[in-house]
Amino acid sequence: MSKFKSLEEAIKELVHDGDTIAMEGFTHLIPFAAANEIIRQGLSDLTLVRMTPDLIYDRLIGAGCASKLVFSWGGNPGVGSLNRFRDAVQNGWPKPLEIEEHTHAGLSNRYLAGATGLPFAVIRGYQGTDLISVTNNVAEITCPFTGERLTAVAALNPDVTIIHAQQADREGNICLWGITGIQKEAALAAKKVIVTVEEVVDAFAPRSNSTVIPSFVVSAIAIAPHGASPSYALDYYIRDNDAYIAWNAISKERESFEAWLVSEGLRK
Repeated sequence: MSKFKSLEEAIKELVHDGDTIAMEGFTHLIPFAAANEIIRQGLSDLTLVRMTPDLIYDRLIGAGCASKLVFSWGGNPGVGSLNRFRDAVQNGWPKPLEIEEHTHAGLSNRYLAGATGLPFAVIRGYQGTDLISVTNNVAEITCPFTGERLTAVAALNPDVTIIHAQQADREGNICLWGITGIQKEAALAAKKVIVTVEEVVDAFAPRSNSTVIPSFVVSAIAIAPHGASPSYALDYYIRDNDAYIAWNAISKERESFEAWLVSEGLRK
C-alpha cells in the first residue's frame, strides 16, 4: 500500500481522539497544514507535545482539540503570549488544559530516550528549580558510580509524530535541511509518523546540514506545498512575519479567534 496519501486521508487514518501527538519543527518546517487539518476534522482530547508551542498549538488549543500540553517554552516568537493557551490555562476555555512543563534539554532527552528504546534519559538539568517537584516524568536520581545527584526524564513515545519537510523521494524517504530541531528524534520515537512535504523528487541532492528519514520509519506522506506557512521552508519560501504579528490580534479575544476559524474553513 502506498505511503502517499492526501493530508485529509493521513490524518483520518492515523490520528485519533485521545492520542499523544508531537508536531515538531524549530523556527521553520512547522507543520501548520497538518494542524489545520486536525482542527478541520474535529479531533479532541489530544495530548500535544512540542518544545515550543507557538501559533500552531495556540490554534489547536483554542479550537478545543487539546486536553494536555507537554512543552518547554510557550509564546508567539517576537510578539508575546499565546492568548488561546493562556485562556485555556487561566479560564478553562474552551476546555481545561493540563500542562506538563520541561526544560528544552529535558524534553529533547525524553524524545531521545524514546527513539533509542530506553526507559529514561539522564541529564544534569532541573536541579535548583521547582520543576522536579511539580512536573511528571522527572525524578531525581543518584549516580551509582559517583554519587552525583542527577535528573532522570522518562522516555517519550508519541502515538503520532507529524513533521514537515522539503522533499520526499518516490520510495518514501524524507529529506529536510536547514534548522532541523528535534524532528528526527521525535519521528524515531513515535509509533506512527506523518510527513507533509513541499514536493516529491526522483533523488535527493547532496546538501549541507541535511537529514534523511528512511521510508521504513514513515507511515504516511502528504504533498502539501506551503505546508509550513506562516513559518518557512528553507529554499522554498520565507517566514511570514506579518502573520505572526497579526495572530496576536486574531487570538486576543474568543470571538475574533472563532471568526478566524470560520474564515479559514476550519469550522462551519
